[in-house]
Amino acid sequence: MILTIASRELRSLFLSPLAWSLLAVTQFILAWLFLVQLDGFLQIQPRLAAMEGAPGLTDLVAAPLLDNAAIIVLLLVPLLAMRLISEELRSGTFSLLLSAPVSMTQIVLGKYLGLLGMLAVILMLTAAMPLSLLAGGSLDPGKLAAGLLGLGLVLAAAAAAGLFMSTLSPQPAVAAVGAYGLLLFLWLINLATGAGGEGSALFAWLSMSTHFERLLSGLVRASDLAYYLLFITGFLALAIRRLDSLRTGA
Repeated sequence: MILTIASRELRSLFLSPLAWSLLAVTQFILAWLFLVQLDGFLQIQPRLAAMEGAPGLTDLVAAPLLDNAAIIVLLLVPLLAMRLISEELRSGTFSLLLSAPVSMTQIVLGKYLGLLGMLAVILMLTAAMPLSLLAGGSLDPGKLAAGLLGLGLVLAAAAAAGLFMSTLSPQPAVAAVGAYGLLLFLWLINLATGAGGEGSALFAWLSMSTHFERLLSGLVRASDLAYYLLFITGFLALAIRRLDSLRTGA
């Protein structure tokens, strides 16, 4: 049943003009940034060739591209996730879900997997850009794989947070704004570490960007993977609990 809900959700996303528009705009922006970074690398390549241990394509082109992609998806995911539950609540079709022989866990996981299917397409298209450099250059496969893993985890975490925010309001626009605020707060909270103090380590750990930056640098740590796993599981659990409360209230 989870896969049935996921396939239905994925199909509805691909039939939506909004999803295709967001996908096109995202890829256009990323392709432009990729070409700008590649052009900058080609201009300084003669100087890099004379330097020992100079950074290469992975550090100067691929890593900045993935970093920019992470920022862009924080703006993209709320627009895709806002309708997952909010639209059901607004149109009144949520009552049909309640009458179906499915649990709230199956509904949440199905919709989440459907959204991940769309985000997987974005991840693959983004990965194709740095991989195209293999035609005329060399990349650090380990660092690139760690960066792509980090971007995938950011996408999965943003999708879980966006899905939860979608359960809080029957208005998709309100859900999208709430998801924007939540994701930006969790991305920028590490800025508070600059003031020092006992809370600095906590703020740094809570920040999504702190863990993503380590993965982007090629450092894969169990603590960073555990952070994203807890993040995703926590927001999915909150979404399930919210839907259970709506069912009980109904």
